[in-house]
Amino acid sequence: MAARHLQPGPSLITALLKFLCKLLKGLLRKAWQLCTSSTLILLLIYWAHGNLFILTLVFGALFGLFYNFQDSLLYFPQQPESSTSYVTPPSAVGIPYENIYMKTKDGVNINAVLFKQSPLHCSRVPTILFFHGNAGNIGHRYVNANALYSTCGCNVMLLEYRGFGRSDGTPSESGMYVDAQAALDYLHTRSDIDHTKMFLMGRSLGGAVAIHLASKVENQDRIRGIVLENTFTNIPEMGAVVIGLDFLKWLPLIFYKNQYLSLLKIYKVQVPTLFLSGSMDELVPPNMMYRLFERCGSRVKKMIRFARGSHNETWQCDGYFPTIANFLSEVTRQESIPLQNSAIYGVQEELNV
Repeated sequence: MAARHLQPGPSLITALLKFLCKLLKGLLRKAWQLCTSSTLILLLIYWAHGNLFILTLVFGALFGLFYNFQDSLLYFPQQPESSTSYVTPPSAVGIPYENIYMKTKDGVNINAVLFKQSPLHCSRVPTILFFHGNAGNIGHRYVNANALYSTCGCNVMLLEYRGFGRSDGTPSESGMYVDAQAALDYLHTRSDIDHTKMFLMGRSLGGAVAIHLASKVENQDRIRGIVLENTFTNIPEMGAVVIGLDFLKWLPLIFYKNQYLSLLKIYKVQVPTLFLSGSMDELVPPNMMYRLFERCGSRVKKMIRFARGSHNETWQCDGYFPTIANFLSEVTRQESIPLQNSAIYGVQEELNV
């Protein structure tokens, strides 16, 4: 009998390629970190010898410093102080809750708190998965959650991103997307909530996370609608606004470690979408919200502008929570929402786009 030679199967080849790619990425990351930490030494060597190769390394190191420093300009898990060491107990809110820990696909343990309606109503009402902004922890959003819980009559899950509050890991754009997916997947495993009434809500940076999650084809039938508040178009444009240098938005994307390309992704969003914009937002220009509204791919979308709303206090404006409650009610009852309707709440003015 002739000897049979075993050929590596597709799964083995795929696993080998993944391993090699992971090894290469690890080596490049270590080289990047070494080059970045040695910037001063490289500058001194170039000053002494003027070597072209050293000059190339200097530019690479400077770019590495700029690239890696971007995280400290975007994520503020320690503001206010002690935000990563102390999170207010959910029991302080005085409503039923579950403190949840889950493991993401990349092995990071993250925390979430689920405020649930009574057992009689929990499985029949909408559930909001809430993504907060770039600072603090979920304990700072308990008042928001309580108001949503009471006014909208819904369940509310507050997700804590990696590196924030009690969650492990380090903040990153890709990591936040993985965290959000893990939270949505978890909610869909529960038998005590209605999976057909699942809503996403994102404020500021959380809006970019919600847009990403809702833009994925595999999530289209798992999300009933989304609520976006004072979020931005993308990081290059936002960087130009915050730093005050307009040319930053024209730099190639390779210069940006965090991109959050919401304006590019939102045309893929097909579910009903509510835009809540503070006209006095001092951080994110309100026209960014309007551009997202125009670009949104959903046939059912509504934009409400709060004349006195600032970036962090729009939720305190009159009519804020009733607006969300009406949206949830209209969508879950499958009633039609006025298409492309934009209004300024508190000012007798309505704009028809």
